[in-house]
Parts: sequence; C-alpha cells; structure tokens
Amino acid sequence: MKDRLVAIVGRPNVGKSTLFNRIIRRREAIVHDQPGVTRDRIYAQTDWAGESFTLIDTGGYLPQSEDAIQKAVLEQAQLAMHEADVIIFLVDAQTGINSIDIEISRFLQRANKQVLVTVNKADNEKLGITTFEFYQLGLGEPISVSAISGRNIGDFLDRVIELLPEMSSKSEEYNDAIRLAVVGRPNAGKSSFVNAILGSDKMIVTDIPGTTRDAIDTPFKYYGQNFLLIDTAGLRKRSRVKESVEYYSTIRSLSSIHRSHVTIIIVDASEGMADQDMRILEEAVLHKKGIILAINKWDLIEKDANTARNFEMEIRNKLGDKNYFPIIFISALEKLRVYKIIDIAKSIYEERKKRIQTSKLNEFLTDVVAQYAPADFGKRQVKINYCTQIKSEPPFFAFFANYPNAIKDNYKKYLENKLREQFGFFGVPITLIFKKK
Repeated sequence: MKDRLVAIVGRPNVGKSTLFNRIIRRREAIVHDQPGVTRDRIYAQTDWAGESFTLIDTGGYLPQSEDAIQKAVLEQAQLAMHEADVIIFLVDAQTGINSIDIEISRFLQRANKQVLVTVNKADNEKLGITTFEFYQLGLGEPISVSAISGRNIGDFLDRVIELLPEMSSKSEEYNDAIRLAVVGRPNAGKSSFVNAILGSDKMIVTDIPGTTRDAIDTPFKYYGQNFLLIDTAGLRKRSRVKESVEYYSTIRSLSSIHRSHVTIIIVDASEGMADQDMRILEEAVLHKKGIILAINKWDLIEKDANTARNFEMEIRNKLGDKNYFPIIFISALEKLRVYKIIDIAKSIYEERKKRIQTSKLNEFLTDVVAQYAPADFGKRQVKINYCTQIKSEPPFFAFFANYPNAIKDNYKKYLENKLREQFGFFGVPITLIFKKK
C-alpha cells in the first residue's frame, strides 16, 4: 500500500513551514518571515502515536498572482492537494479570514478530500477563542494551535491521525533505495534533470536562477531498482551567504549530500567547471560519497570531433588527483544520456559496497611494493607488512607498517592508484589509513 500523505496548504506567511518543522520534530523546511520563502513541495516522513505518514509542505497559495513563481507555487499547492489523503488548511488567528482564505476554501470544498482547518498563531486562550470565526469557511470544525510554541499540537495531531485512511501494512518498498543527491550551482539545470528522470514536473522549473530552495525527496523505480532523488538548492559559497534564507538553503544542500549514496553534480556546459562546482565536489569527497559529474546543456555547445575530449581533459586537469569520477555530457532538456547517469549511479553504488578479500589484497601489496618500495626512514627500511579492508560503504583500507608515519603522501597516492587499477572503485573516494604493525 502506498504511503499516506498529509499536505499543509494556505496563503503565504501563516506559518506552514513552522508547523511542518514542529510536526516532524526537526528543522527541515526554511522558516522566515519573508512571504513566499517555501517555493517547492517539501516531503518528510514522520509519525505520531505509532502512526506514520508523509508530510508535505507547500509554497504559499496566492491564486490571483501573475508573478511567475507565485503561479508555479499555486500549481505545486494544487498538485500536493491532489496527492494528499489529508489536507491541513492553515489560517492565521491574528489576521482572521481574508479573501484568499475564502478562495482556497472554495477550492478545497470541490477537492473531495479530508480537510482540517487549523488556526495557527493562537498563542494564548484569548486568540484561541477566534477559532470559531473559521467555521465560516464551511470545512468543518477548526482547531487552534501555535506552531511556534507547540500549544495544542498533540490534540491537533490526534485529529490528523483520525482523518488518515487505515494502513493495513507498512510499506517497505523504498527501504533499499539508492539515494541520489542532485546538486550544483543555481540554474545549472538540476530541476530539469529531475523532471527528465521522472517524466513529470515534480519541481518548479522556471528560467529564474535559484527557484528550487529546499531539498525534495522523490522515489522512483528503474529496471526493478528503487531510487530516491534528492533535488537540492544551488550551493553557494558560505562567505557569500548574506541572508538567513540563503544560509538555511546552503545547510539543506550540504545535508542532502551527506544523506546520499551517490552525488550527481550538475555542471553548466556553457560555464565550465567553476570554483563553486569544485567546492561542491570537495564536500562530496569529504563525506566519501559516490560522485558523477554531469555536464548539462551539451546541446547548446558548438561541437566538433574533439570538443568532448578537450572539455573532459580540461576538467580532469582541474580535478588533479580527484580524477576518478565519471564525466558524462548530457542535455536534461532533450533527455540526452539522462538515464545513463542512473545506470552509472547504480554501478557506483555497488562499487561503494564492494569488499576485497584480505588474501587478494596482500597478493596485491606484495606486487606493488616489489615494483616500487616506500622511501627509507633515515637509515631504516620502511616495510608495509599487511593490508586489509576494514570497512565498505564507503571503502576503508588499513595498511600495517613498521614506521607508518614515515610513509609519504606521494607513496600513499601510488598505493591508491594501484588499488583502483586492480580493483576498480570508479567514482568512489577510498580511504587509506596506516597503522603500526
């Protein structure tokens, strides 16, 4: 059975993201008093009283807005309402009913969904009394809460659970999903890439840079394998983050990398591999994620027989010793090699899980040391006696030597390169540690 979905909808600045964070008990959605900060739908798994469900936060609902983003937000809210089993219609106790609330209520009356009118910002009993005003919306008995202080949240969640459909068995379908983070600079085409994969507009896609602010998890199945796409906001250098909105967007993007098995870095072909792209890659390397460089908008580049080769060589020169990642030229718009990225991601995921037998590693060690031995430590010979893989996902290898601290960085890199030649680990950072025998 599919997961049960609960969507929070309402006009801007009524506290949807604050309520979302309160329900899931962590700071997931961006919270700010600037209207319209939440643009895309945000999904999170949560539970109450032993009942699990997926909560969806949506952008502020402004039906009459002609602004491109607000139109897209309206479409996202409508899509969330269509998907949801229960709709939390959030209104504001302090401002009362306004014309937008009335328009939303008319839409919800036609939607044939379970709706709970939730009066937020009822921070005290006096404001709680204003709840009765919202009976006028014609959507049943309202309940008052304060998302910011937690007032009446328990009773509110009890009401939500009562409205949910019965779930005969908990779905385990996506427990084995390969988690893919889609990251890159603003306007590199991250959302277009996700749309190309999913075949539908799950994300807001406009020609305005940075319109995807929060991370959105979307499951899909490809040739029998479950995947979870994490589409993130464009990462910006921390030194340039001025507003708190941008700050939390950056934190969410970094968090998405941390949660992934494989990070897909979308690079704009017309701009090349910029310093910000390198910063993103270094973050993924630091956390030992599988990595794919997807050079997007390749359809817009004038090409000859050597263009791709020269472009790749330029990138690999920039990567230096981080040159073990696949570089794929794609067009998200034309769906050029988009699914090849998913095939490669699955291969890299398997590489991260790979374990090498200790006997094979020590045969390997004997051969590579015979070809090129480590430099002596003063007048003493450095000997590496033994090697074993101590961890996978990500791979860690331990080398035991008589003078481990004397082994130089260039020799460690030699061992890593030889390990890759012999055993693969394409697209995967590997870690070598050296211990005293």
